Amino acid sequence: MQVSVENLGKLERKLTVRVPADQYESQVKARLAEVARSVRLKGFRPGKIPPKVIEQRFGSQVRGEAISELIRNSFNEAVGKENLRPAMSPEIDTTGVPTDGQIEYTAKFEVLPEVGTIDVSQLEITKSSANVSDADVDAMIETLRAQRRDWAPVERTAQAGDMALFEYSAQGADASGSFRHPAEGTDRVGTIIGSGAMTTGIEDALIGHATGDTVNVEVDFPADFREPALASRRAQVEAKLIRLQESKLPEVDDTFIRAFGISDGGIEKFRSDVRANLERELKGMLSARLKNEVVGKLVDAYPQIDLPQGMIDREAQTLAQQAQEQARQQGQVAPGPEAYAEIARRRVAAGVLVGEIARANNIRLDNRRVAETLASFASTYEEPERVVELYQRDPQLMSGLQSRVMEDQVADWIADHAKVTEQTLSFGEAMRPT
Repeated sequence: MQVSVENLGKLERKLTVRVPADQYESQVKARLAEVARSVRLKGFRPGKIPPKVIEQRFGSQVRGEAISELIRNSFNEAVGKENLRPAMSPEIDTTGVPTDGQIEYTAKFEVLPEVGTIDVSQLEITKSSANVSDADVDAMIETLRAQRRDWAPVERTAQAGDMALFEYSAQGADASGSFRHPAEGTDRVGTIIGSGAMTTGIEDALIGHATGDTVNVEVDFPADFREPALASRRAQVEAKLIRLQESKLPEVDDTFIRAFGISDGGIEKFRSDVRANLERELKGMLSARLKNEVVGKLVDAYPQIDLPQGMIDREAQTLAQQAQEQARQQGQVAPGPEAYAEIARRRVAAGVLVGEIARANNIRLDNRRVAETLASFASTYEEPERVVELYQRDPQLMSGLQSRVMEDQVADWIADHAKVTEQTLSFGEAMRPT
């Protein structure tokens, strides 16, 4: 095999590879012979199909598979020989036809940058810790009660916490002209007063009114309001209260506890399980906080690193697709990949730097930690064993999990070698998104 390398830019490379054609031809012959022995064609006995028929029916497919395998294997050998680290899959150009006893192809790709020694000793990292208290367990139990509350109609005036069904219309004028929503009639919606789901302006106006009452109030609708036609607008709202219900929380008794799969142990076992779940969530959040802190400081410390543009473009495209899907579900429109270029650049920089630290310091994936992470994640589902099986059968899912665990390991390693300030948070503070 002959290999030549051409630099097309800081990170762009072009490999020209020549491989003896007899390797390819022998592989084609072997594959065709295997097909002839195993294939079943109507009108021919097994193993007795003429070579000409095999060539006509399967030659093109076999040659395509053979050339793909030849290129894949020789490319991996070539980049190893030349000490190149491709950032992404190469762009291959070849005729696939032997010439002068050789098959030639070119491969264009970007390589990972040579970062050099990464010194983390001067990074100033804040590492958070927290514990689950009895009050946190009590608060979660109250949340679980609220999730299973019943609703019953009431004949009184509305108050915070009630579920209100009402009909409303909104109209106003701004720089774009006069508007009304809906164009005709009213919309019927429901909300829990005090939740802010229909803006506090409307919900607060309903307090003190009974079924059948109509209220008028001027409202500044937020930018993320559920109805795009009213988002970021000020309007005069007329709302008529149709139905009012109050909630009834269930007692924390055996019936309530059994709903969570606990048949023995009573309230103590229930509280123990709630605490274990909170501690698992807290552990995950503290780990995420540390990783975000470490990666952010690391990327900021190396702002001039050269990065493969293809990786940045791919990451920006992925972020844009995710945003567009979410926007589509909300009836909105999200910006294109260009809006996510900086976020994508930081993510790629983080991946490159974390990968280089792992490589330079021989940080190996801890398979036991992978198993523990998967078990912890799976335990949040009703059938954890099926979740574990799903990951074990899906290489893509498992690869994603392994990447996250490796990032956690590198974050821990950096925290062990950086300037760390410890801070203690309450459970609520620790669980608040950063």
